Amino acid sequence: MASAPAPATAGPGGLLRAWLGLLRWDKPSGRLILLIPAGWSLWLQPGAPPPAPLVGWIVLGGLAVSGAGCVANDLWDRRIDPQVERTRQRPLASGRIGVAGALVLLLLCLLAALAVVLWGLPPASRGLCLALALATLPPVLLYPSAKRWFAYPQAVLALCWGFAVLIPWAAASGSLAGGWPLACTWLACLLWTFGFDTVYAMSDREDDRQLGVRSSALSLGERAPAAVALCYGATALLLALAAALQGLGPAFWPLGLLAAGGMLREAWRLRRPDLPRSAYGLHFRHQVWLGGLLLLALVVGRLP
Repeated sequence: MASAPAPATAGPGGLLRAWLGLLRWDKPSGRLILLIPAGWSLWLQPGAPPPAPLVGWIVLGGLAVSGAGCVANDLWDRRIDPQVERTRQRPLASGRIGVAGALVLLLLCLLAALAVVLWGLPPASRGLCLALALATLPPVLLYPSAKRWFAYPQAVLALCWGFAVLIPWAAASGSLAGGWPLACTWLACLLWTFGFDTVYAMSDREDDRQLGVRSSALSLGERAPAAVALCYGATALLLALAAALQGLGPAFWPLGLLAAGGMLREAWRLRRPDLPRSAYGLHFRHQVWLGGLLLLALVVGRLP
């Protein structure tokens, strides 16, 4: 049974916390795990390392798009979230923020992302980045509904995440003519996202089954840990191939191998029976560190 909604938030401090919670800015792991593939892209594109101002604009744009996705997700799921243990205290589900307020926040996030494209990114790449940003909107806004009609909604999220590679690459180089390095980086992002979000969905399997919504964790069943391991292994191999094709220095390889080993170790742990729900959230946070370690490997691999 779902708990009763919490009373409306009182006071400016409580309201601010509710808005930050709706954007998930109070949980930095979820923001970093989107920005990390953007970093992979920036440090693997031909002109790497990227200029610091461009990195700053990409971070701001990523935060805005991520916030918009979170708000859209909670708007879609405002009747489901109160029935799921992990999500019932979210601001919309608990009644601390209303639908109208959430729609205003969604619009502000989208306008902030548009402002980054129009005024922050290099003029030569602005048109291409705007086209990519507009192409991002349908999957980002529709992803939360995918669990109602698609057995693998995590694949839809992975497609959304893929724009975190394409837009930074286009912003830095002015085109998407990246050949195999870009293709490998993009596919690595898709597979990594599908893997970690499948694990995230494992914590909700019982609730999702009762509610009749779908996830890759339910669809894969006992094969989920093996699928996650394959995704992580392929992610590391694809980034290694991109690094080799772009001529990164030898400093990349020790850190890259360490991150790959850590990812596979985390996937192996998923095979343990009767894992507590907290284990899946911990796995998600570990992926932030391991994905960040891969990014660090790319950064040091670019050092002269």
